[in-house]
Amino acid sequence: MKRNLSATILDTSGNRKSEGKTMIKWITIALSVAVLMHLSLVPAQAEGRKPYSPYVGRDFPTNVYFGDTHLHTRLSLDAYGDGNTKNGPAEAYRWAKGEVVAGDDGVPTRISKPLDFLMVADHAAYMGLVPALAEGNKQLRATEEGARWGKMIDEGKLASEVFGEFIIDVTSNKPRLVEPEFEKSVWDDIIDAAEAHNEPDKFTAFIGYEFSPFPDGDNLHRVVVFRDGKAKAAQVKPFSAFDSEDPEDLWVWLQAYEDKTGGKILAIPHNGNLSGGNLFALQTLEGKPLTREYAKTRMRWEPLYEVTQYKGDSETHPYLSPNDEFADFESWDKANLAMLKPHKDEYFKHEYARSALMLGLEQESKLKINPFKFGMIGATDSHTSFAQAAEDNFLGKYGVASPSPENAERWKKEWPPVPGVVATMKGWESSSSGYAAVWATENTREALWDAMMRKEVYATTGPRMMVRMFGGYDYAQEDALRHDLAVIGYEKGVPMGGDLTQAPKGKAPTFLVTAAKDPDGANLDRVQIIKGWRAAGGKLHEKIYDVAVSDGRQIVSGKATKQVGSTVDLATATYTNAIGDALLAAWWVDPDFDPSVLSFYYTRVIEIPTPRWPAFDEVRFNIKMDPEVTRVLQERAYTSPIWYTP
Repeated sequence: MKRNLSATILDTSGNRKSEGKTMIKWITIALSVAVLMHLSLVPAQAEGRKPYSPYVGRDFPTNVYFGDTHLHTRLSLDAYGDGNTKNGPAEAYRWAKGEVVAGDDGVPTRISKPLDFLMVADHAAYMGLVPALAEGNKQLRATEEGARWGKMIDEGKLASEVFGEFIIDVTSNKPRLVEPEFEKSVWDDIIDAAEAHNEPDKFTAFIGYEFSPFPDGDNLHRVVVFRDGKAKAAQVKPFSAFDSEDPEDLWVWLQAYEDKTGGKILAIPHNGNLSGGNLFALQTLEGKPLTREYAKTRMRWEPLYEVTQYKGDSETHPYLSPNDEFADFESWDKANLAMLKPHKDEYFKHEYARSALMLGLEQESKLKINPFKFGMIGATDSHTSFAQAAEDNFLGKYGVASPSPENAERWKKEWPPVPGVVATMKGWESSSSGYAAVWATENTREALWDAMMRKEVYATTGPRMMVRMFGGYDYAQEDALRHDLAVIGYEKGVPMGGDLTQAPKGKAPTFLVTAAKDPDGANLDRVQIIKGWRAAGGKLHEKIYDVAVSDGRQIVSGKATKQVGSTVDLATATYTNAIGDALLAAWWVDPDFDPSVLSFYYTRVIEIPTPRWPAFDEVRFNIKMDPEVTRVLQERAYTSPIWYTP
């Protein structure tokens, strides 16, 4: 006989009770006893009592995120004109997330491992115009200039004639075809692509673009990064070089955007090495001396500098740093961006990050505000829609430089391929660089953007090394090897991008630095701290200190006693991690500290030698390049500085 167990219990004498009310009574008593027993084991929460978990309330950044804030798609006139005719913002985001995307030649491509964030930064000037004309846009072709250009494109003259006219318009700041309705529609499409691919805590798609002025062919470009989403970014159209070629006018526009929308925005200058000595000039574009207001405004809107990318590295140069054995890295120093103005030695100090940081100290002594107090990031500036920065996956920075057996001699092609220039750069001089590394609390637009504003970022030439730097006055030597280094770093000092003020009597700035290799990359050669300062008499100085070196080598007077060596085999384009260390850490006290002078300190991390991208081309295409081609390099990272102010 089946029993209704849900309504049947036994009393203490064994007599069966089948009344539902009795069952409920016993269950209620049992549950009450259980709850009381449980509560008796839970301690009362005393007000202000310290929690057992050390992670409660922790709000400092625990993660580093890698990405690119400077990528061009087919919507940029130079990208489309140089072979990227198929891939737009959507494909760029998909590729950055790790999907397979084919190039214009139909060959599938893929990033080695996905990025954490990306910003498509197409040129605001003539944004989307070239592909629209090529694809028969009726609105544009209804105009007189659009009809003429459209006909020329139909006749196959895009590369030979039309593209040249576009470039002349941009460099001369005189547009011949501006349709506001069309411009707004392209901007909306870019915003929509970013919104579609933005996945908070998983992948961040920033909304942004590039402001690309060319005064006299000099590179004064900036990428503009919105913290906001569509609701605010769509209220404006990008401010372009057609509106003004003066960065100060861009800053006015940035302020107007924030006033109008309540949003937040910043700009990042790049490629000072091709600015004709003007990116960090000591006068405005109009030739006026820098003022306190200029310095204040520049640092309000431009907290970062893009120090490394495909058009060369801009940390320093052998001319500026003759005692720096690592200064000559991916150097571009022949002319300005348009290759119309030959380079002069007097330009150098106004083009490179280290020199600019020292000039900033000089200006601070006069203006009481530093106009060049920037953090450092890297970016690709790729024009292929592919944000690649790996030597073994160099897809070219333009579509015409994509790798293939038919294009095996891409290394010798010259840029720009136009008459009248004073210099050219050969294909092999293109650098496969770089990325931005951001220390943030989470992978969202807001958290990453906020980290950029406080300069808690660093540049890498491609490898995803994990680097931390803290400065203070009370670190102990054993702190450098603590598992909770970040806790000590924030409690006793400031991170990269921070400020130290008047040193306590008898103390010098002390730094904690840790660097871990890219898990999929090369071991580390050394960690260095670069110091710059303005002496009491006004003279500017720099000095490089090796603070941690691999393989048990010794450091004498701030310098490693011997080189790390090399395991590179050019015959196979390979290397081994038989040398170098996976992790380097240092506790370092400035031995030359003068508490009365303005100073800055930043960390440079150097990898062991590895094959550069032409070495991979030689092996994969079975070719031999000229002896002048650089086949080996030592990848690196640069942190944002920590500044000392008396």
